[in-house]
Amino acid sequence: MKRILITLLGVILMISGVYMFLYHRDNNAGTATRNQKLQVVTTNSILEDMVHNVGKERIELYSIVKRGTDPHEYEPQPTDVSKSSDADVIFHNGLNLETGGNGWFTKLVKTSHKSFDKEVFSASEDVKAKHLTTNVKEEDPHAWLDLKNGIMYVRTITNVLKEKDPKNASYYQDNAEAYIAKLDRLHKEAQSKYLSIPESQRLLVTSEGAFKYFSEAYHVTPAYIWEINTEAQGTPEQMKSVLSKIKNSDVKHLFVESSVSPKSMDKVSKESGLEIYSKIFTDSLAKKGTTGDTYYSMMKWNIDKIYAGLSK
Repeated sequence: MKRILITLLGVILMISGVYMFLYHRDNNAGTATRNQKLQVVTTNSILEDMVHNVGKERIELYSIVKRGTDPHEYEPQPTDVSKSSDADVIFHNGLNLETGGNGWFTKLVKTSHKSFDKEVFSASEDVKAKHLTTNVKEEDPHAWLDLKNGIMYVRTITNVLKEKDPKNASYYQDNAEAYIAKLDRLHKEAQSKYLSIPESQRLLVTSEGAFKYFSEAYHVTPAYIWEINTEAQGTPEQMKSVLSKIKNSDVKHLFVESSVSPKSMDKVSKESGLEIYSKIFTDSLAKKGTTGDTYYSMMKWNIDKIYAGLSK
């Protein structure tokens, strides 16, 4: 009898031990899930910086297209697929930037088993799109080069983060309001300063036609060699067209983007006799630790350099 009681007691203790182990394991797992940071993926460095300014240390953030790389055409890497598969939220620019050309982003979303408007959101959804002149059905994706549009991006990003992570909603909102106020001050400053330049000098000559939004916001006229990076670049017809616009203006300098080859603009410089004043940013931020490594500093650099080059 004593032996049976000892055996039963052992079984009871073993069952109790297993129960306590499972209880604590499940309880700890639940706590880990509740405390886990929101996993956020962006398609490029500009969106990455915007999201960082809103989410800061309360999110885990990964950007697909690395700094200095053109997002128009991109080949996703295994890490991109893995991070996207694990993401709670994926932000893309929209306006045919990542889904144009070879459609790499649409393929990535499908491979990652994500859905548009469920986990995948366009930061530009509230922006009034401009269209290409060479293909009026195709949207110009470079809306962030107008700070007013950049502010719309931030508001969209903030609303999504608040919805996906409501316990941190007030934190995200406070960060967004401070960031938007900073961007708005720079936007208003830029709007007024360009009007001091004679109109005949306000021709912004770049390689890609990425500055339509910028030009309308800040009172300059865009001129370019090719319209978008996915098309032919530096053809004789394109060169003839941009040189004609330069000849019919009093523009003082040319500009070349940091993410494209300067080869074609060097030819324009030689043919027109105008110097390239500065590199400017379009599709990517600068390397971390250098000027232009945030959306704000990128836009300030562009505004200041373009103003100086046109006015001198």
